[in-house]
Amino acid sequence: MLNVRMIGSMRGVLLRVPVMVVWLAGCSSSSQTSRPVEVASTAGSAAKGASAATQEQDMAPVSAAMSARLREIAASGRLEGMERPNFSDYRKHVQAVYEATNYAPLWLNGNQPTAPALGVIQAVEASVQKGLNPADYDASRWSGRVGALGGATDAKKAEFDAALTVAAMRYISDLRIGRVNPKHFNFGIDVQAKKYDLPQFVLQQVVRATDVQAVLDSVEPPFDGYRRTEAALQQYLQLEGKGDGPKVPEVTKGVGVGDAYAGVGPLVARLRLLGDMLAGGEVQAYDAAVADGVKSFQVRHGLAADGKLGAATVKALNVPLAVRVQQLANALERWRWLPPEFPQPPVVVNIPEFRLRAFERGEKVALAMNVVVGKAAPTQTPVFTDTIKFIVFRPYWNVPPGILRRSVIPGIEKSSGYIESQRFEVTDSGGRPVAASGDVAAGLRSGKYSIRQKPGPKNSLGLIKFMFPNSHSVYLHSTPSTELFSQSRRDFSSGCIRVEKPAELAAFLLRDQPDGGQQWTVERAQAAMDSGKDNQQVNLKTPVPVLLLYVTAVAEEDGTVHFFDDLYGHDRKLEAVLAKGPPYP
Repeated sequence: MLNVRMIGSMRGVLLRVPVMVVWLAGCSSSSQTSRPVEVASTAGSAAKGASAATQEQDMAPVSAAMSARLREIAASGRLEGMERPNFSDYRKHVQAVYEATNYAPLWLNGNQPTAPALGVIQAVEASVQKGLNPADYDASRWSGRVGALGGATDAKKAEFDAALTVAAMRYISDLRIGRVNPKHFNFGIDVQAKKYDLPQFVLQQVVRATDVQAVLDSVEPPFDGYRRTEAALQQYLQLEGKGDGPKVPEVTKGVGVGDAYAGVGPLVARLRLLGDMLAGGEVQAYDAAVADGVKSFQVRHGLAADGKLGAATVKALNVPLAVRVQQLANALERWRWLPPEFPQPPVVVNIPEFRLRAFERGEKVALAMNVVVGKAAPTQTPVFTDTIKFIVFRPYWNVPPGILRRSVIPGIEKSSGYIESQRFEVTDSGGRPVAASGDVAAGLRSGKYSIRQKPGPKNSLGLIKFMFPNSHSVYLHSTPSTELFSQSRRDFSSGCIRVEKPAELAAFLLRDQPDGGQQWTVERAQAAMDSGKDNQQVNLKTPVPVLLLYVTAVAEEDGTVHFFDDLYGHDRKLEAVLAKGPPYP
């Protein structure tokens, strides 16, 4: 993954004279087991665009030496001289694209790169701005390669062409579906439907493109949130280029308005750099303006927004900007895992943010609220996508096996009154209440009995649950422990997601399906929760996608950028995989 030294080298790539300028000047003077990255294609399907592509380029005759070298490279899945020489995960695609052109070059016209070739090169040279690693696409090497084409042998020209084909395929695929398959992390997100037929796409859309950048832009996710995150990345790359500046001095106790603090200067400089305080003259005291800047920073970093400078705030202030760049790059990677469209606007839970957003058409947030998620250990909320199919008012809570083993059985064994005190009832294998006799704990262990909690305000699920049946037994629900929503860190559950505004969410999901001539308002939903029928199920006429995601950097509609702790370590795991370079799993 991107680290501080890599960002420094990438900045050098960005500041390099563009390849097209170098080329024009030259003309005037003389593992892991790799995954199949895209849907497998045949030479036949790729050939549909090959003829037109080669005709438009008006290629010079291809020598036997060049064709032979292209064939050799494509068959081997490896090209020494590339920064990432192993392209075994793209070998079949590279073979298919060259078989379609009878092993003629795609990107050369004689000794010169074609205009589409220069467009691809310019794009990969700027790939850091997409949150990608330029080394994956040989970004630092294209200037020299273009300059050397004039005196290159046919074999070297073949190597140039093959390297650019591999770079283009990697870049397109990485923008389209991300670099690492989310299933590698046991995430329930499937990118299969998004995959291109890469040989066909390269031949039909890129090699013959009049505007390569427009084609590449179309590959990326179409969401406003993705574009905002991409813009935020560019902003933070610029900030990182200016340097972090002096660290904010640590504090032994909280600092508030009027308190003495020797580090006001570095604090104000940092707040101004990050946009949490307006530029101005020298500030010598921790006054109300400084406290407001601190509060703005705290809001953006998931901290208690009290305007006081405590240890947690100082720690967040001193996080290197290169780390924030990494978080934004990680966010873009995860945006690329999402389907390009949804049948209905989704409900999205961002786990490390402890936040739910329900969307309406036009990618507008219709409803937002705090949530409680699974503990960082050992009951993490899983990352996956599904569909909300029904709502249950005043539900029973069927105790999951894990909680049964960890809490309920020990409670029964300690106290004969435990079942009654917790409003539990024992059920048989068919879910029917039974008057359990004998050793209840043994019956629960053996599976003879199950246990559930009766509906009511003290039910662990609260008074409503939102169901998307899944193998994790995870869903959204209300809770009697509403005081937890005011805390800044909210990982307290056993994996399910507790929602702050359950009646509002129910009314939103049921807004287009009146029942008995009555609309589902917030008041009606609340009444069904408080005094309606027990275990009342209401099916959604139109199921709604639900996404349980994990993103530690969020670019908001108002232009602010929010960062959150890597609660479950998923960022760290992603960065470890990416640091190894391609082929990615």
